[in-house]
Amino acid sequence: MDTKALRQKILDLAIRGKLVPQDPNDEPAEVLLERIREQKQQMLKEGKLKKKDIKNDTIIFKGEDNLHYEKFQDGTVKCIEDEIPFEVPEGWAWARLQYIISLSSGKTIKVRQLTDEGDFPVYGGNGINGMYSYYNVEPKTIVIGRVGYYCGSVYKTISKAWVTDNALIATIKEPNIFDIDFLVSTLTYLNLGTTSVSTAQPVVSGKGILPLIVPIPPKKEQNRILRQIKKIAPLLDAIENSQKETLSLIANTKSKILDLAIRGKLVPQDPNDEPASVLLERMRAEKEELIKQGKIKRDKKESVIFKGDDNSYYERVGDIISNIDDEIPFELPQNWEWSRLQTICYPITDGTHKTPTYSDSGYIFLSAKNITTGKINWNDIMYIPKSLHDELYSRVSPKMNDILLAKNGTTGVAAIVDRECEFDIYVTLALLRVVNNNISSQYLLKIIASDTIQDYFKSSLKGIGVPNLHLEHIRTTLIPIPPINEQNKIAERIYQYYSLLDSIVQNIE
Repeated sequence: MDTKALRQKILDLAIRGKLVPQDPNDEPAEVLLERIREQKQQMLKEGKLKKKDIKNDTIIFKGEDNLHYEKFQDGTVKCIEDEIPFEVPEGWAWARLQYIISLSSGKTIKVRQLTDEGDFPVYGGNGINGMYSYYNVEPKTIVIGRVGYYCGSVYKTISKAWVTDNALIATIKEPNIFDIDFLVSTLTYLNLGTTSVSTAQPVVSGKGILPLIVPIPPKKEQNRILRQIKKIAPLLDAIENSQKETLSLIANTKSKILDLAIRGKLVPQDPNDEPASVLLERMRAEKEELIKQGKIKRDKKESVIFKGDDNSYYERVGDIISNIDDEIPFELPQNWEWSRLQTICYPITDGTHKTPTYSDSGYIFLSAKNITTGKINWNDIMYIPKSLHDELYSRVSPKMNDILLAKNGTTGVAAIVDRECEFDIYVTLALLRVVNNNISSQYLLKIIASDTIQDYFKSSLKGIGVPNLHLEHIRTTLIPIPPINEQNKIAERIYQYYSLLDSIVQNIE
């Protein structure tokens, strides 16, 4: 169940007057608005208000032709039927937000001034993000995210609070028109972020928000709607919490499946399978032949990992042999072997380090953002022109069943090349190609996602700001190698289990 969509649907019904029945005994919203206008005119006569205070006040009404019109302070009238999003029930009215609220910006606060022990919560565009010793708004103040990803988000302060300049403070000009909680729901429904101006990052302002038209139910109906929402909310919360628990359980189950797989405990071993040691020896012989043919260069850091007579693990690189017991995370089943990633994959390289110029067509150009889900997103790709392709062409042209690994951004996420086509890759991606198909790409892809490999990647991250996974650390990653038949069985079993778990996720979301 998609509780977010359900919450939105309930809000939609509420704002359209379809969540609770109307009561003909309720005072119509139009009568309330007219009474407020009369009060303002009286205050104007008494000098308690000035003309500038009401210059933006307008009256929205339905004409005899059943169309909506707006009357301005100078007496002019304009048809605004195209601005009315839907019909509202009898007794409801429409008004511009500028008639209901005024907006002001919060005040700057330095990050170092935030504490965990302050007396008052600090509200920014994303809600509460710390505590402070001072406040600039009273309880039950409406806060609207002003800038960035959360611009347009709406909150109500639960106590005295400090609102930063990343948010707007909404002051209710006419408290008799709206219950504050209903107004919060209305502002949430309006999706204020859609009014943002086009700049380097999204920004909302009074210029975009205040002219919006909002439906106004009778005050008593607002209260009935809120009571109904409060009845439904706990049920949705319970469902949502249950979904989160289920999703967390599924994520943990997937992690456990990979852990069993990488330790050789997911499928039974077959003593008749060719040992991984024979497989690795064949790979070394095949690489040696490729070196002789001049197709690849000799890897000066080529390693051979073996178990000594003392039951310890050793690694030979050239003429140097060293004990690597402290690197081995766990024991493997018989017929399995440990190997560095650079032994089973050649090449391991990244894409061009030059920033490309994109075009509407040409050669496909992929970066880390194209594999954030663990699959290549071919629907959101960029292109580079042929001339640039020839200049920036990747050190190795990716092929079917190659693995692309994110070096930064979603670091450690990997995806398999699942279609035959020419494309280039950026430096944010590393390319892994198994030697002569001696290793199952599907097995390797799934093992890379295990906690054991991901923890190694995380321990190797370098850089300030956006951490990077260096090629050297990718190449030296320890990979458990089962016999090829078992690799295929493991990959298939993981696929089966994941398909079942993913179908459960689809049914609960």
